[in-house]
Amino acid sequence: MSTGTLTPTGRVRVVSNTLTIARRNLLHIKANPEQLVEMTIQPFMFLALFVYVFGGAIEGSSRDYLQYAVPGILVQSLAFTPFTTALGLNVDFQRGLIDRFRSLPIARSSVIGGRIVADGARIVWSILIITGFGVILGFRFGGGAPGALGALLLVAAFGLTMCWPMAFIGITARSPESVNTWGFMIILPLTFASSVFARVETMPGWLQAFVKVNPVTHVIDATRGLMRGGPVAEPAIDAVIWLAVITAVFAPLAIARYRSRI
Repeated sequence: MSTGTLTPTGRVRVVSNTLTIARRNLLHIKANPEQLVEMTIQPFMFLALFVYVFGGAIEGSSRDYLQYAVPGILVQSLAFTPFTTALGLNVDFQRGLIDRFRSLPIARSSVIGGRIVADGARIVWSILIITGFGVILGFRFGGGAPGALGALLLVAAFGLTMCWPMAFIGITARSPESVNTWGFMIILPLTFASSVFARVETMPGWLQAFVKVNPVTHVIDATRGLMRGGPVAEPAIDAVIWLAVITAVFAPLAIARYRSRI
């Protein structure tokens, strides 16, 4: 498809192709139900284990720690969800499926777009599962309905934003093993060296310097403020700026890398 300016018909075609690819990716869950089990059970286990194993030691009681931990664990889970974009694109390249797509009269951008749309569905599912389970355990939205809605929209935007750097990794890496290596090397420090599990002021000074500029920390603090009714404006502005910067950097890089490989 031409890379020039798209006509209305061309835009409709891109959207149609993207949704078709997204449907194809989501059908993998039907063929491999273990994916749905992992997407559902793993957040349950992660939240319960951290709250009831570490909650008393960190916050004094598991119930108090639950109120602190749910927003952070929600953001952390959505940081890892886009791994499916990276692994899916990498496997498609390894198996030659991208070459088959290339021979079809479809928009090239729909391959990446379809992956991200499919991940969007997974992100929504993860948000509902983690939030619902947190409420069952005793989490309460101190920020009311507007705060809850704002928080869920912010974390959804964060999850979709993280699809772009993961897409770049998936297209660039030579194997699924490399995807896992590079992905964990980036996501693990960003999520654990943040305010997910512990308050920033309890950390060593040298670590605080990194945590305070970590984009994940800003997203978590904004989400926590919206969900619990705390300070919102400054962390929310910082979070939105970071999401815009990450998208502006990695979306063009992922698309350029994809075009160079096909």
